[in-house]
Order: sequence, then C-alpha cells, then structure tokens
Amino acid sequence: MLITEPAVPEQRGREKVILVHILLRGEADGDEGEEFRHLAEGSGAVVEAMFTVRRDRRDPATFIGSGKVAELAAAVAGSGAELVLFDRILSPVQERNLERALGCRVVDRVGLILDIFARRARTHEGKLQVELAQLSHLRTRLVRGWTHLERQRGGIGLRGPGETQLETDRRLIGDRIRMLRARLLKVAGNRDTQRRARLRAPLPTVALVGYTNAGKSSLFNALSHGSSYTADQLFATLDPAIRRLSLPGHGTVLLADTVGFLRELPHELIAAFRATLEEVNQAQLLLHVVDASDPCWEQQAAAVEAVLEEIGAAAIPRLLVRNKMDIAGATAGIEYHASGEVAAVRVSALTGEGLPALLAVIAQQLAGKRVRAEVFLGPEEGALRARLQRIGTVLEESFTDSGASHLLVDMDELAWRRLCARHAGRLSGCHAIETPPTMRVQD
Repeated sequence: MLITEPAVPEQRGREKVILVHILLRGEADGDEGEEFRHLAEGSGAVVEAMFTVRRDRRDPATFIGSGKVAELAAAVAGSGAELVLFDRILSPVQERNLERALGCRVVDRVGLILDIFARRARTHEGKLQVELAQLSHLRTRLVRGWTHLERQRGGIGLRGPGETQLETDRRLIGDRIRMLRARLLKVAGNRDTQRRARLRAPLPTVALVGYTNAGKSSLFNALSHGSSYTADQLFATLDPAIRRLSLPGHGTVLLADTVGFLRELPHELIAAFRATLEEVNQAQLLLHVVDASDPCWEQQAAAVEAVLEEIGAAAIPRLLVRNKMDIAGATAGIEYHASGEVAAVRVSALTGEGLPALLAVIAQQLAGKRVRAEVFLGPEEGALRARLQRIGTVLEESFTDSGASHLLVDMDELAWRRLCARHAGRLSGCHAIETPPTMRVQD
C-alpha cells in the first residue's frame, strides 16, 4: 500500500525519501508506521511517500520480494526520491541488492537511528559514543562503497586494487574504533570516579528510564527544577543529567535522567552507550516513565523492559509513572494493586499534577528497602570491611583473638545484593529488617 504525502513548502536542502514500513505474519500494526515517520522527519528528511508491505517471511535477497521492489523502483523514479528508508534491520547483501534495483541509496532502521543520534549528540562523550556506533555499523557494510573496484576474475589486465583498498579501509576504520574505545575508557573512568564520590555521600540514586519522547526530561525538570533540553521529538536528549532531589520525610536523593529507549534499539548503540547506561545499573530505584496518551504505551514499555534486561538492570526495583495525563484526559493520582502495593502513579510533568504524590511514593519505596546483615570477615579483608562501613551503618562490631571481625550492618537492600554478587562466598548471614505494613499514600 502506498500513501502519498502532501507537498510541504520550504523543503529546499532536505533529502526526499520514501519510507518502507514492513509487517511480517502475526505482527500487529499498532501505530501504522507513525513512529517510523517521526524518526525519518527527526533526521531532517522530507517524506514523499510511505509503502506498507505485508509479508509472510523475509526474502533473503531484498527482504520485500521482487514484486514489491519493482513497485518501489517505479515510485522512486516517479517521485525523484534520493533515499529509501526501511523500518527493518537489513543485511549488507539486502542493502546492496536494493540499491542496485532502486538506483538510489538505501538505509535501514539502524542507520536511521544512528543518524539521529549523530545530529543530537552535544557533549564530547556523546559524540564519541555515536561515532563508535556508526563505525561499528559501517564496518560490516564497507564493501558496498567499493563495488567499482571489485575483481571477480584474475588474469592480465583484470587484477585491480579493489581488495587491497577494502582491506586498507577496514584497517583504518579498525584503528579509529580502537582509538575511540580508548578515549571512552578514559571518559568512563572519570564518570566512575564521580560515581564513587557520590557513593561515599551515601545518597541513593533514582533514575528515569523509558521510551523516547515519553517525557522523561520534562519530568526531570519538573521534579528537580532543572533546565535539561526538552522537545516533542524522538531522542531530544542523549546525555545523562544528575540533580539533587529532596523527598518528604526521607532527605536528599540523586535524580538521574537517561537516554530514551526504542524498539529494536541497535546493539551498536547499547554497546557504545554502556558507560552512560551505568547510571541506570547503579540506581536504587527506576522510574519507568510511559506516555499514557500513546495507545501503544504497553508495547513501548515492553521494549524498555527488554533493553533493561540486556544491560543487566532487570533486578532493580522500578515504579511505573504514567506521564502526560493532561493529554490523556485522565486525573492524576496513584493506582494500587489488590494487595495494597502501588501499581503506578499518574502525573503530568507539564502541569505539575500528581508530582507531590509521586515524591511521596518514591520516599516510601526507598525507605522500606533495607536489610540487616551479619558479616564475618578475616583479618586480611580490611578493604571489604572499609567498604561495608562506607555504604552501610555498622550497628555492632566485635573481634576475635585471631583478628577476625564480626559486624552487624544496616544498609540498602540493593547495595547488599550487589555486594553479595561481587564478593560471592565471602559474605553470609543476612536477614531483612522488619518493616511496617505498606501504608497508602495520600493522593
């Protein structure tokens, strides 16, 4: 199905593109390609038309089959499009075959997202991360740029520099990737130093996570009175921000804003942004922000959960925050499970409705997650003893004649679990502090 777009004025200097939205058997078309259209427009493209293609399975040569390729080639010729964007991850062979058949450039979903990240990166670290992801993606597709130098047969007059040129380019890209990784290691070291300084504070961290354009940065600004950049577009902000946040009856915590997630987020980006995503892994509580006005918010939430699983943050407690209630036309407030536990908090970052209730729930969630641990350490484990004193409160301590120590420590539950995972076999005997039953928070 082809959907032609109306002419839009003032589009000089922007690439004219055709979008290909593909649905395989059994897949639901929740947004009819609207997210894909927003991604394309976010990269500065002028959308001439959109093809919606339904297939039982992928065609190994072109993904969409020869018949659809012929239709698409006619649309490209008729519209003068310079680029065709596919809402799927294409193999290098599929990209090459499609470019030959269509007579124009072809970019898949990964390439489009990488282009948007390149446009939005502002800090030095963000630019390094995006370039690393781009080069990692390009390395597998380098052959497409040197087809004019390929030589399929040997013999006098037929040998050429094609393979040598490809090897040279691969080596140069490999050198650049190694250099970028070395620079990012230094940046990650600086970030780790800052993180250790925060741990000595010891202030718990609450991180905002969610699908791109769910309103995380707007909520971050509303809660912390910050000034992070916000816009109604996908991936408006890429760089993490951390601010202090005062909670009623709990004290001060650190609030972290992170990069938005997306369905089929490229693995190259997850790997490149791993240092940034460490802010998520180090948090005591995740606020999973969803756009309550989006009819596909449940599918988007599932995509976020998949990324959290991939980066190793699936075990961190999280609170669902349903944002944009002013657009959804619903009232702000707290939703409860039948057991009395909080299921979600409905808020509007734009109007401020529901924010006091959200702060109260965050304070309640953080206050109840403590453990009391009984620890036995040998005389040679002074570093671990110092760490326990740094991240927890030592309630009792005694020593044996051999120099071993017995400690009773109170600390955050998540910090204890991380400590046990890091020092498996050296810590034993912990039991949870008895906490009062869950109290309903006043809306």
